[in-house]
Amino acid sequence: MTSAIIVAAGKGTRMGPNVDKLFLEVAGRPVVAHTWQRFDAAACIDEIVLVVRDTMQAAFTELAETFGFKKPYRLAVGGRERQDSVWSGLQALAPAAEIVAIHDGARPCASEKLLADTIEAAREVGAAVAAQRVTDTLKESEGGTWIARTVDRSRLWAVQTPQTFRVEVLRRALAVVRQQGLLVTDDAAACELIGQPVRLIESLEPNPKVTRPGDLLYLEALLGSAG
Repeated sequence: MTSAIIVAAGKGTRMGPNVDKLFLEVAGRPVVAHTWQRFDAAACIDEIVLVVRDTMQAAFTELAETFGFKKPYRLAVGGRERQDSVWSGLQALAPAAEIVAIHDGARPCASEKLLADTIEAAREVGAAVAAQRVTDTLKESEGGTWIARTVDRSRLWAVQTPQTFRVEVLRRALAVVRQQGLLVTDDAAACELIGQPVRLIESLEPNPKVTRPGDLLYLEALLGSAG
């Protein structure tokens, strides 16, 4: 069985106070509904776990009813940090789950091919992440005012989601993170800590995450044209 965990418990503070970016409407529906739809329609996914903030369960149940999502889903309550939310999602997986794709609720444009490619790679090597090659010239600054040097971008990748794993690999990696009281920026970093190889899967199509108000116009163009 292949499962998906959609992490939808963040506060999105960069969008402004009292704004839940996941429920902002873009191209006719809330951002997170677009994300959920992608996974609901993906033939490579058998079940979906949405990790949500406590008290938001009714809002997500209503989304499922409003947009007619068909795939089996469960809700889990998020934790203080993203890694805690992913851990909560892992506990809610069906016992038969062998592969799990972790995805940001605020990243609604991931293609089914990208998802399927990460699943295939994770099944083969244990862990795989969507990523894009860095194309901008990068500069390093020690104090944030002056350029110290130019960074070689040829070996650099910007990592996205989905990040996909054998379930037992991710459980083992996050258990180490929790036991050592560490804070990791993404699930792949947890795998790096235990020496688990992580394959890069190049994301060739736009796969942006809603972070700031200006992102909404870009998403409107992408999702509107896809509809």
